Amino acid sequence: MQRDSLWATDAVMLLVEDDAGDALLVEEMLADSDLDSSLTWCKTMAEAEQFLLDRTTVVTPVCVLLDLHLPDVHGVDAVTRIVRRVPDAAIVVLTGMAEGEAGLSAVATGAQDYLVKGRFDPEALSRAVRYALQRKQVEQASAALRANEQIAQENARLERGLLPVPLLRGEDFEALARYEPGRAHGLLSGDFYDVVQTADGTVHAVIGDVSGHGAAEAALGVCLRVAWRTAVLCGTVPLEQVRLLEEILVAERADPHVFATVTSLVFPPGGRQVRVVRAGHPGLLVRDGAEVRWEEPRVGMALGLLPGAGRWAETELPLPQGGHVVLFTDGLFEGRTSPSERLGEEGLLSLAQEHGTLPAGAFIDALVDGATRGAAPYGGLADDVAVLHLGWKAAL
Repeated sequence: MQRDSLWATDAVMLLVEDDAGDALLVEEMLADSDLDSSLTWCKTMAEAEQFLLDRTTVVTPVCVLLDLHLPDVHGVDAVTRIVRRVPDAAIVVLTGMAEGEAGLSAVATGAQDYLVKGRFDPEALSRAVRYALQRKQVEQASAALRANEQIAQENARLERGLLPVPLLRGEDFEALARYEPGRAHGLLSGDFYDVVQTADGTVHAVIGDVSGHGAAEAALGVCLRVAWRTAVLCGTVPLEQVRLLEEILVAERADPHVFATVTSLVFPPGGRQVRVVRAGHPGLLVRDGAEVRWEEPRVGMALGLLPGAGRWAETELPLPQGGHVVLFTDGLFEGRTSPSERLGEEGLLSLAQEHGTLPAGAFIDALVDGATRGAAPYGGLADDVAVLHLGWKAAL
């Protein structure tokens, strides 16, 4: 009958024990047990650490049987050193008959179980090792769960910073937004947007995308959004806002290859025009009743590509009465619709024109849901998506 094994065929158990008699006894009990694993014996902590450092010949042990009284280390310090060297291994401490408290202290320090020398047999050894392995797995799963919860909480805080509530002073302007994370949901991207209406009734909007994914990129996106809102409220003109954002990006980025694309809009009261500044960001959609068209206002270099060399211009774009502007990040149209093709700007425009009669909220949903469905058979939308639908409300 084949012995049951909790490990792969090359699994290793490590015994750290300075007494040759005790080591021989453990080896014999292991041979008589139902555990199927090889045993490596080290007489000192230094020898064990050297064994663990030798990555060319050693397989990381799944379990360490550890004596607390070694020539070069005593007590729970031995546990601490093993945990530091092999954090994924289970530890079963071997104590003397009068050292029950030492065993409990070792478990509190990081061991999974303890055995009293002279009071265990092959069955007890097998049970202790299996229990230690299972407890280690539970500890690792719990730690991973806590880490995921912390990541989720941090992502939620960053998301609130990236995607704020529009700061509007009246009911005459409509600003709707939708954000959808890409398939790499564990990592936020640096997509951000904001809408602010100043005291003179002018509405300012921005949408941006920091390259890459992760907490650093998301935090940089928050930094740029807050800086943009501050600049708007301080009366900084749009072209100066873009220059300021580039200075902040260059100063705050952790990697010199990180860049950001940005589009900023200014809607003067009256509703017949919008002023646009683009820094490497995709074009925009203009809605005129049921008609939808793609606009490409003048575009300058993305922020941070060649710091100080960017040249940006402000474009005045006429708007039809009651017209609306739709901004988005490139994740909306970069999803694959076949093994060799992406939705692309033309595909997004066709999708928008197909749903041109829908009201603002339903129109945004149709764009995001349509892009998502199209990419679903090919891995889904890889990048996050942010969409803004902006415009003056029709006069009653």
